Amino acid sequence: MKEQNYAYPLDSDWSISEMETVIAFWRAVEDAYEAGIGRQVFLDRYRDFKTVVSSKMGEKQLWRQFAQVSGYEAYPVLKRARESQAKFIKMVGDEK
Repeated sequence: MKEQNYAYPLDSDWSISEMETVIAFWRAVEDAYEAGIGRQVFLDRYRDFKTVVSSKMGEKQLWRQFAQVSGYEAYPVLKRARESQAKFIKMVGDEK
């Protein structure tokens, strides 16, 4: 993680509920790197995230912004969650 305090990338046009959904996804990514997270929990957070950010371009832009402020990459976590059969995923070392 680059720094302890940072602002999550959010769109001011989103409703409070949509912002909460996206923040839950950012926290799931953080959890995957910091403590680990249940695979299905992560996939559920991603599914919910996609209801707010449906376009691939929008997703990639937000993921880039999140990586810049947090140091955490969302794609490797998603890839691991999709490919793994483990119930729990934890990103380790240089998997960013």
